[in-house]
Amino acid sequence: MLLDEDPATLIHHTIGNFNIHPDKSAISRIHESLSTLQQARGLRVREAEDVLKKLSRNLTTLSTQHAETIISHSTASHASQIVELDTQKFRVAKAASDLEIEGERLDQELEGLKARLVELELQGVEGDENERAKRESEDPTVLKLKIYRSLGIDVEADRAGNYNKAVVRNIQKGDVHVFNIDPKLSRYFYANYIWQAL
Repeated sequence: MLLDEDPATLIHHTIGNFNIHPDKSAISRIHESLSTLQQARGLRVREAEDVLKKLSRNLTTLSTQHAETIISHSTASHASQIVELDTQKFRVAKAASDLEIEGERLDQELEGLKARLVELELQGVEGDENERAKRESEDPTVLKLKIYRSLGIDVEADRAGNYNKAVVRNIQKGDVHVFNIDPKLSRYFYANYIWQAL
């Protein structure tokens, strides 16, 4: 019977009947795989910790910069700057519009002046016939100047309208005499001087 045999022999035979070598090699392979997995997992954990540390440092730096920016930049001053810039923008736009309107007005005035210049150039220095006749009939000074010119005498007026310079041309002799008219000297002196120059 089974119980009549020695238990040690039975255990030895039972152990001998079990083939545990493949199980041992499987367990050994499992241990190696677990060890490799733990090493890989540890490497990944260390890499993740390094990335986390870098991100933490970046977060700290950015948080500090953000806090400094918020402290240095108040909302009220930003709003007032925006309002001031808007005001300046509207002023510049209005000034540009005003200048454009003024430019158009000056262009129209320039066109009118050009047309008047062409008209005056067509009339000549003395003006058209009607104006000359009207002016000569009304102004005795013009008649005097006309007589002087016919004699070869040109009288020039200053800005105030006073005749203070005369040019006497003697065509026969080819002489030109220029002299200033001084009110201190008499008219007879200038009359004698002019007749002698002629």
